[in-house]
Amino acid sequence: MKKALAAVAALLLASFSAYAQDASNTHAHHLMESNTFDPPGQDWAKARVDKSPRHQEWVDVKYGARVVKSFLVFPEVKNKATAVVVIHEIFGLTDWVRSVADQLAEAGYIAIAPDLLSGAGPDGGGSGAFTDRSGIGQAIRALPPDQITGDLNAVADYVTKLPAANSKLAVMGFCYGGGQTFRFATNRTKLDAALAFYGAGPDSAEAIAKIKAPVYGFYGGDDARVTATVAPTERQMKEFGKEFTPHIFDGAGHGFLRQQSGRDGANLKAAQQAWPETVSFLKKNLQ
Repeated sequence: MKKALAAVAALLLASFSAYAQDASNTHAHHLMESNTFDPPGQDWAKARVDKSPRHQEWVDVKYGARVVKSFLVFPEVKNKATAVVVIHEIFGLTDWVRSVADQLAEAGYIAIAPDLLSGAGPDGGGSGAFTDRSGIGQAIRALPPDQITGDLNAVADYVTKLPAANSKLAVMGFCYGGGQTFRFATNRTKLDAALAFYGAGPDSAEAIAKIKAPVYGFYGGDDARVTATVAPTERQMKEFGKEFTPHIFDGAGHGFLRQQSGRDGANLKAAQQAWPETVSFLKKNLQ
């Protein structure tokens, strides 16, 4: 295991050093190894998804009168695979989020990213119907909490019942989605793992007491707004005998996995470490 992790670290260092030395060659790394995380950029992310060899499709997940548009990606593996629900940022379901789903599939998981803004956009559209970020943020903040829970449960039920799925389930989210990841862990007892990227934990002991799954958190050291919540969450999780493993990356800011540039290289360094930790955590808790 140590040798494998060392190999991952060496690959990461080589890949990201090349990117840092020659930004013009970024697009040459479209299909990097599954335990690395590719450089950011919406145009680049779309290109990566469009060129992916994996099977992707848009699916309508229906429950009651509601339809949740979701992006689904399958891994190329011979056995049934674990499913991962990917919860988007406050910017909605972007090309970058779709690229995360594709990289999870590259790592061997069935990944599904629901658009929580399904039906909430202009003319009844979703995330893609908005023309500005402020409108997306306002729409997301207006989403009823019960609807969010209903959407995520419906998507989780859908993906775990696919013929190619092995019934195991993880959830992963970023920023707004990181907070929703923690919240989903309080609402769904049949959950095998949760990975929250720079999202605050539950604000009540009652909610934390409901968590069954192990939780891994990723935080920027210079993201005090969110990272200040880590210690209280860690304390309460420990009091209730819950498994919570936070990792705070020195000097990194909010959203470092997507925004890897700037901050004197701290965001890039955090991203280099966070993705192999993500893959390692999933393998540890979902085999």
